[in-house]
This record gives sequence, C-alpha cells and structure tokens, in this order.
Amino acid sequence: MKTAVASAILDQMNIVVVGHVDHGKSTVVGRLLADTGSLPEGKLEAVRKECERTGKPFEYAFLLDALTDEQDQGITIDTARSFFKTSKREYIIIDAPGHIEFLKNMISGAARAEAAVLVIDAKEGVRENSRRHGYILSMLGIRQVVVLVNKMDLVEHSQSHFDKIEKEYRAFLSSISAVTPTQFIPVSAVNGENLATRSKQMAWYKGPTLLEALDSFKKAPSKSDRSFRMPVQAVYKFVSEGDDRRIIAGRIESGKAKVGDRVVFYPSTKSSTIKTIEVFNGPARKEIEAGWSTGFTLSEEIYVTRGEIMAHAEQAPQVSTRLRANLIWLGKKPFSPNRDYKLKIHTQAVSVRIQKINKVIDASEAGSNLDKKEVGRHDVADLVLETRQPIAFDSIADSEATGRFVIVDGYDIAGGGIIISAEKDEKEDLRAQAQLRDFNWIRGGVLQEARSAKLGHRPALLMFVGKAGVGKHKYARAVEKALFEKGMSAYMLDGTNVLLGVDADMVWMQSTQTELVRRFAEVAHLLLDAGHLVISTTNAIGLADFAAVQALIPDFLVLAVEINSTSAAVSPADLRLTGKESEAEVIKHVAELLKKRQITEL
Repeated sequence: MKTAVASAILDQMNIVVVGHVDHGKSTVVGRLLADTGSLPEGKLEAVRKECERTGKPFEYAFLLDALTDEQDQGITIDTARSFFKTSKREYIIIDAPGHIEFLKNMISGAARAEAAVLVIDAKEGVRENSRRHGYILSMLGIRQVVVLVNKMDLVEHSQSHFDKIEKEYRAFLSSISAVTPTQFIPVSAVNGENLATRSKQMAWYKGPTLLEALDSFKKAPSKSDRSFRMPVQAVYKFVSEGDDRRIIAGRIESGKAKVGDRVVFYPSTKSSTIKTIEVFNGPARKEIEAGWSTGFTLSEEIYVTRGEIMAHAEQAPQVSTRLRANLIWLGKKPFSPNRDYKLKIHTQAVSVRIQKINKVIDASEAGSNLDKKEVGRHDVADLVLETRQPIAFDSIADSEATGRFVIVDGYDIAGGGIIISAEKDEKEDLRAQAQLRDFNWIRGGVLQEARSAKLGHRPALLMFVGKAGVGKHKYARAVEKALFEKGMSAYMLDGTNVLLGVDADMVWMQSTQTELVRRFAEVAHLLLDAGHLVISTTNAIGLADFAAVQALIPDFLVLAVEINSTSAAVSPADLRLTGKESEAEVIKHVAELLKKRQITEL
C-alpha cells in the first residue's frame, strides 16, 4: 500500500533502529520501505527473483542489507540509511548493527538520530544487547524511543507473553535510570502486522501502529534557537598585502551571533566584541547562525586558542575540571583510574583520568550493577572524570555538540559518552576569583600577540614538581639558562623568593597555604602577562597545589614536569623525569615539550 504524501514540504526526522542481533531490525526497516511505497520501481520484485535464483527464502531484510558480507553472514555490519514518508513527515532511518563486535558502528549511527526504534525478539526475549542498547540510547541523549516486540507470530500473538517482556524491560531501564520508552508495540515484521497497518491477530492491542507512533514524535527545536556555541577550530593571521585580520574560525554548533555582539571565550573568559563576520567567497554578513563554518574578527585583539568555546556571557557553558558522565567502553584494555587518557570534546583535547566510578552496568544480566574498580570492554558506566585543566562544555540536555565526548587510549578511540553535569571541584572559587580579575584587568598598550612576536615565543609557566631533594632546583636553573641563551625571555621564579618578599607579612599556619598559593600564582600571572617563560620550582608550592595555580592562571598555558624516582605516576603531568637524567637530557625534553605545545614554534 502506498501512503499518501502531502504536496507541501515535510519535516525530516532521523530515526535509528537498534536491537540484539537477529531480532529483526533489518526486516522491520525493509517491510516499512515496502509498505510505504518507498522502494525504487521494481526493487521488490528484483530481490524476490534473486532469492529464487539463488535458492534463498525471500526476506525483507535483503532490501536493506546491501553489503555482500552482510548477505553472506546474515548480519548488519555498517549503518544503512534509507528513506520513507508518511503524510506527516519524511524519515531518514538508520539500521544499526546489533552484534556486540560492531558496537562502535551502532553508536556512530545512533549518534545522528533524533529518535529510536528498539527491537526485541518475542521468542528470545530481552537479551544482552537489548539492555546495552537501551543504555546507549539514553547515553546519547535520545529521549524519544519506541520498543517493538517483534516476531509475535512465533509466540502465537500472545498478549501475556508481550506483557511479560514489556514489564521486564521497563524494570531494567528504570533500574539504570535510562530512557523511558513512549510506547511498546507488538509486531510481526515479516507479516507487516502493526507496522503500517493494524494486526487482526492482535486485536487485544489498542495502541498506535509503528508509523502512528513515529508520527507522534516531536521535532527538536531548531539549533539556531538555542544558546550560541562556537568551539574554536583555529585562529588565522593574515599579513600579506596589508591584510592584518586575525580570524577566529570554527563551526557554529548552535545559536546565532551578529556584528556588535559581546562574546566571551571559555574557559579563559577572555571577552571582546564581534567586528566582522567572515564568509569564504561570499557576500559580507551582519548575522550568522547554527550550521555555518565561519570566522570572526574582534574589535579588541585577544589571544585565544583551539578548544575554547565562543559564547554570549548571559548563556555561558559550564567550566570545570570534573564532569559526571555516562560512558561505554570499547577499548581492549580496561578503563583504569590509575592511568592518563585523552578526552576529546568538540575541538578540545585534554588529559583526563577517572576521579570516581559511581557504578558499572552489567548488560549480560538484568539489573546487575557491578562493584568494579575499572571499566571493562563493552561495559557501560556512570562515573566522574577529572581533566588535566579546566574545560568548557555543556550537559547533553543543553547541547549535543558540546556535551558528547570520546576517550582516546594511545592512538585508538576506546570509549565515548555524554556529560550529565559539571561536578564541583575544589578550584571553583579560585576560577571565579581569576575570572573577576581578568574581566577588570587594565591592559597596557602592547598586545600579547605583539609581545610573542617580539620575544619569539608565547608565555607559559613550567612548574617542576616533586618531593624535596629530587633535583627540581638544579633542573629548573639549567632550563632557565638554556632558554635564555637561545634568546628567550626566561625567568626562574622560586617559591622561596615569593615567601621572603610578597609573603613576608604572613605568619605560617596550615590555613595560610591557600593564600600562599594565591600570591604565588598572582606573581606568576604578572610575569606571564609580560610575555615571559616562567620556570618555577618550590617545595612550598608543590604538586598538590598545581591545579590551584592553574585555576588562577586560566589565560596562560601551565605545564607540569614531575620528578619521581618511582614508576608510579602521582598525578597527570606533561613530562615525567626520574631525577637520574643529565641536565642536557632534561633541557632536550623540555625543548621538545615547548615545541610540541607551540610555545616556541610560532
């Protein structure tokens, strides 16, 4: 039967179909295409004839499984995209793989969806990937989900059997605080029952058909109507033929901006006003919105870097070093709290560790939460992550583009997840203090960019940290001298000198440590604002205070060089030494680090 389609332009909606392997996802999609008249002319007959020629029984799944490997093995490997229409809207439907080995493919397909159809085999019941996929849909922020209990013809269209599966699966989803399905529908995809037309065999079911349920889903609001977010992709400086523009480029993920808007870059909190909107090979614009890759020039020149988020101050993203997340782990090695990984979110990449594992879900057993110290392959987990430095982000409820992330282990993407919320960390008050200072900072007549061009390097704080007696002072002096001899403006700031001078009025008490750290960071901030490379070593301001110093200097790069004679890493560091290296070796390692972080590579 062919569904009537209105002549007016229809809405589009992306829907993903997921479920355990062999539960009938591809058959559901193939039958939908056939029943809505969405197949190319002669396609259905061609597939029937090919099945007769090869001696295979005809299956509607063959309409979708285009890859040779899939037809040979009878499983969906990649995410197939197909299209159909109802009288209300057009659908782009994604058939995602159900086999556990292709979980990455399933996630990449589901990540593009606005809604989901989850298929459960009525005879086999709720299986491992039925549970896992339910969690993943919730993890990806997909809230509109309908569950099909398929192959009802194999259980004699039994209502009690259907009710049992619905009760079991709802209880599981509730136990892990996952998505709540809008509807459970008993279907027989192979016979087309309750997909596009109602089933006479299941007259006891009074709910909507699948097509009616899909048409009831609501379209997400336009991204242009949301808060303005543009992660900085790159900064371009033009110097030829009198063109002195400095263009901050990226893709606008949500919201809109116009010339004259006051914008803030997070997490550095630097602010300026949009001077021009740059469009490649196109007419000048005064306003631009979500979906465009573009560039901006600013009225006041400020130094910002890739990974910051450009936003309006009244609709700021969250900034923290800690974030609560839902994550699925696909790496061959477990996700361990004792190792450093790389977190990639929007255009930012930063070192990250597990701060706390709240729970790990065992998808192989219904409602089973594991008391685990690490996250194993194919596990899904609720945890708190801690980044090496503050990052800007949103919760998944507010923005998909800035609320999703992946975890890289070595060179491989090993996991992915969504941010539920920012977690308060001990440095939140210090960041607020630094933000207030920077908003009201009285700037001189020399721009940071001009200082860097003159000195031949960008400012940065290099902190040698570790226990007393490991060689911090010796290495720091050697590095300062080597950088100075190369023509750089390097200065060694020993914490003792700050104690003897700026801190001379203070009486030593344990409670004064926070103020000591604050004053040390403010002295370093002044030197960095002057464009210097600051090398620091102190036992008073050490490894435990590194994050506090970093929170007070959000505008500048702060690097940690940890000296530890054991192989155990005390905390995330940019460079680790044992204390047995020669001064020449340390100088070489530091030079490579500064070049890698684009401090000395202008």
